[in-house]
Amino acid sequence: MRRSTMGMLIAAATWSTRAGAQAVSLRFAATVGSNWQGVAADIGYLRPVHAGPLRSVMLSARAGSFIDEGAIINGSRGFVGGLALGLRTGLARLADVGNETNPATIGADLTLEMGGYAGTNSPLPQGSSWVAVSLLPGVRFQGEGVRYGLVVGPTVFFGSVKPQLHAFLGVRFEFPLAHHSGRP
Repeated sequence: MRRSTMGMLIAAATWSTRAGAQAVSLRFAATVGSNWQGVAADIGYLRPVHAGPLRSVMLSARAGSFIDEGAIINGSRGFVGGLALGLRTGLARLADVGNETNPATIGADLTLEMGGYAGTNSPLPQGSSWVAVSLLPGVRFQGEGVRYGLVVGPTVFFGSVKPQLHAFLGVRFEFPLAHHSGRP
């Protein structure tokens, strides 16, 4: 009996990476359009890579709703869900804060994100399903534990009509899967 080894290869690659380098990511994101806003939360898995300037890859699931900005009461208009793949550069260190033995770093990075979405009651001319590509410069704060980040940038929606450019804003929290202390 022949079996695919793809699942075993993926599991081995995941387990062979130091757990401290892997992280779970939570993000709150908003995409703004004319008279509407898409607000969503996502949860993802972050894994380090070393491919040129790229230092991490993230796969996440996103769920949220469309909100009609013109409505005073009950502005919720529809549901949106999707999957996203993000590629992030390494941290360009801007400053170190804290004490000398345990500094935290503030830096900048760049994320390229591609996502596929499906929604109900979509206000988009693309209809109920579309693909988006985002280029997101960000500021990140990282210390020993949770890492925080803010990303803002353009996102382009592709679908059945011509592409549309929108603004994307995201707040990201990353929780390392293991904690490593320094050696004495």
